[in-house]
Amino acid sequence: MGFSRVKARRGRGNFVTASAANQVGMKRYAVRLGGALAFLVLLLIASPGVGTESSSVGWWDAWRAQLGLTISTEQLAGSALADLDGDGVISGDERDGFVVLARTIGFSQRFARSLLALQVGITLALCGATFQVLFRNPLATPYTLGIASGGSLGALIALRVGWMGVVAGVSMMSIASFGGAVGVVLLVLFIARGSRRLTSNELLLAGVTLGLFCSAMMVFVTAISNERVTFVIVRWMMGSLDPLRSVEGAMLFPMIVPAWIVLMLVSRSLNQYRLGDELATSRGVNVLWLQLVCVGVCSLATAAIVAQCGPIGFVGLVVPHIAGLLVGNDCRVLLPASAIIGGAFLILCDWASQVSMRVAGEVMGRHLGSATLPIGVVTAIVGVPIFLILLRRRLGS
Repeated sequence: MGFSRVKARRGRGNFVTASAANQVGMKRYAVRLGGALAFLVLLLIASPGVGTESSSVGWWDAWRAQLGLTISTEQLAGSALADLDGDGVISGDERDGFVVLARTIGFSQRFARSLLALQVGITLALCGATFQVLFRNPLATPYTLGIASGGSLGALIALRVGWMGVVAGVSMMSIASFGGAVGVVLLVLFIARGSRRLTSNELLLAGVTLGLFCSAMMVFVTAISNERVTFVIVRWMMGSLDPLRSVEGAMLFPMIVPAWIVLMLVSRSLNQYRLGDELATSRGVNVLWLQLVCVGVCSLATAAIVAQCGPIGFVGLVVPHIAGLLVGNDCRVLLPASAIIGGAFLILCDWASQVSMRVAGEVMGRHLGSATLPIGVVTAIVGVPIFLILLRRRLGS
């Protein structure tokens, strides 16, 4: 009797200790999450001052112009963009012209580009983290089910047959890319659908197989195309973050924002799913429903990104691992952390894609204008070393 009481007290003590430790861990992760969010906000504040255009328009000039703050002629002394006639004196008209120019460069171009990078980074990182949990595979990405290959094949076919028009403000090439990506996912689900449920291995095998098939078809279409078509599709496959028009942005948001909300809402169920199908089912999780919802919203969001920006790799692969190191594997914290870090990661990569060409031009003594390095190249250059370091750290632990 006495032994049982002692054992019960010890059990309650262990439970209290574990609960307290969990609370401390969550507070620590919340602080890290808040730090990442603050860093992201700082990037957005600085973004109007970073770009391929002349560095004479700084972030503070752009914000003052956007907010309607007073900019005196004395503050613009020595600015080549303000002193258009080169007489060393800034007139009122020149100051007004500089304000318009600073607002246009800072927000219509630079800030709009950073906002697009933020949206794309959030979406790809969220979908990548979800797929890594859903497939129980650390190498899963948003493109695992063949979305990138299907979207690229659709865009290439549209380009090859001359579908270069615009429908309701959206290019036919983007529509064909979206259709190809969604079509591949539907085919994957049809192939992998068993008698009762989906299995991760079947989804992965079907996705990889169809992705390889689409890649082979892309090679075939490229082989029968001329040099102009080949150049355009190769450039498109490197990804682009040029600011979208308002119509294109309006078409993008209904696809990606619902995915953000849904994935945050199912984070608790994903925690249970991580422990195994049987245990998740015993705790009230409808595994098939969870799989279909996650695959559906992630596929639609990723297809929309591919259709508008082309395939941008390594964001959905690397960022979830970075987030996991910072905040652990609890999906309630991992998914928001992946979204924040993904947005910041792609903004920094986009800055590198713009600044690198300007630096390269200065080194070579050439003026490259507004040329930018394709964002897909930058994410690969940055993402591969980071992933190898993370892999080495995992193997060494």
